[in-house]
Amino acid sequence: MHIKTMSVLSILALLAFAAGCGKSGSAPQAGGGEPVVNEQKAAAMPVVKDKSGIEMVQLPGGKFKMGSNTPGQGPIHEVTIKPFLIDKTEVTQANFVKLMGKEKSRFKGDNNPVEQVPWAEAVMYCNARSKAEGLTPCYNEDTGECNFEANGYRLPTEAEWEFAARAGSDAEWSFGSNERQLGDYAWIKDNSDNKTHPVAQKKPNAWGICDMYGNVAEWTNDVFDENYYKTSPAADPRGGTLSDEAKFVIRGGAYRFEPATCTSAWRQGEFPGTTDGCINGDYLGFRCARNK
Repeated sequence: MHIKTMSVLSILALLAFAAGCGKSGSAPQAGGGEPVVNEQKAAAMPVVKDKSGIEMVQLPGGKFKMGSNTPGQGPIHEVTIKPFLIDKTEVTQANFVKLMGKEKSRFKGDNNPVEQVPWAEAVMYCNARSKAEGLTPCYNEDTGECNFEANGYRLPTEAEWEFAARAGSDAEWSFGSNERQLGDYAWIKDNSDNKTHPVAQKKPNAWGICDMYGNVAEWTNDVFDENYYKTSPAADPRGGTLSDEAKFVIRGGAYRFEPATCTSAWRQGEFPGTTDGCINGDYLGFRCARNK
């Protein structure tokens, strides 16, 4: 059955009124060179709890080598990131239901990552979480535009996501380039039994962040452009231009993906949703970020 994709603007309009569905290639190469980040790069970062009790990891910002030598993931380039906070885990089904009032996921479990979430609904969750904590929402729900000066929650930029995933490493994964170790850190095709699993069951990376690889692929804030790295700014890049036909970047791979698509540099463009609100990828989830 063919499912026609919807634009982000159409989905934002639909979600504003709909009640929802009800309950119911080759491996990337290492970045190369010494990672250029602050001195505590190998240590776990401070963790804080927001007013909802969700743990976030405080990242200090710095410079790092972004991308890989794999086609579509390069060129490798140095990026500077401002300090920010990022959720320690992917957003769980319990936290999503608490704020949004509806279940979304195929693989049920309060501590499993929420999935089947279109990009626009992830944005609306970010705004709902901001409002619940008395913070200024980042997103214009009519256009999908993000106000990066607001103090509320948002999706991480693609660069922020990769900075957090690498945790100071320039290898394929935060722990190095030995694919045999990936199962210790991630639920992927080889070990997932073709389903998602509760968050934080695998080892965190060196900065204390869990499930950056596998389980569910994570939406970022950025519009996808395969050639964006060739012209992206060196400081806090924020992706391509928002349009009615935009795809958005997903990162990290998912429970049914091969190791080559569960690396720090892997990236893919995904349409923000479908014309059927009940049919969205059971591999698509997200985590939130916030300015420090």
